[in-house]
Parts: sequence; structure tokens; C-alpha cells
Amino acid sequence: MHAAKFVRLAVVAAAFIHLGTVPAVAQNILGFDDMSCAAWSQSKADPDQRAAYVVWLRGFLSGHNYALPKQQVSTISSGTIENHINRYCTTTPNGSFSDGAMRLSDQFSGRNQPIRK
Repeated sequence: MHAAKFVRLAVVAAAFIHLGTVPAVAQNILGFDDMSCAAWSQSKADPDQRAAYVVWLRGFLSGHNYALPKQQVSTISSGTIENHINRYCTTTPNGSFSDGAMRLSDQFSGRNQPIRK
């Protein structure tokens, strides 16, 4: 009797261990061909490109609000968005500004926990 119970417990434990090792599904970010922080930094010299990036970021944050109505990103200016992404890309030059947008949504939605990829 105890052996059967032990086997069932072992099977359940193995299933939970397996679930913990399943990789997360990659997020499909729809954006520009080059979403790198290098592209963001280079756009400083091209006001039209920078404006397009900021509009994309505002749309990303609006999408966050649509998907998570209980964790709304507060009202935020384009200048604040630009400053945040500038800081993110300065500290993470090999990153992407879409990841910076995720960190921004974490900060301004009150969640303060990273979005998991």
C-alpha cells in the first residue's frame, strides 16, 4: 500500500519537475525590422525615425492597457517614454528597445515585476 502511494507521489513530482523545465513561448513582437538599442540611439539624428519609434512605443503601452485592464499604464508623456528608453538603451546597449518598453510598462503599471518572455 505504501509503495503504491510512493509511486503515485513520485509520478506527480516528476510531472511538476517537467513542467518547470518547459520553455516559455516566445513573444511575437510586431515592430520595426531593427528594434535594437543601437537603432534607437542612431535615431536621435533622425527626428522622423525617432518620432516613429515613440509612436510605436505608445502603441505598445496601449496594447498593454488593452490586454491588462487591471494593470493600466498611467498617463505618460512622449518625453518620459523617450527618456526611459534612452536610459534603458544606455545601460543595455546590446538590448532591444522593445524590451525597454516592457520594463517601462512594468514601472508605470504598478506591477514592478518583469514581463516573462
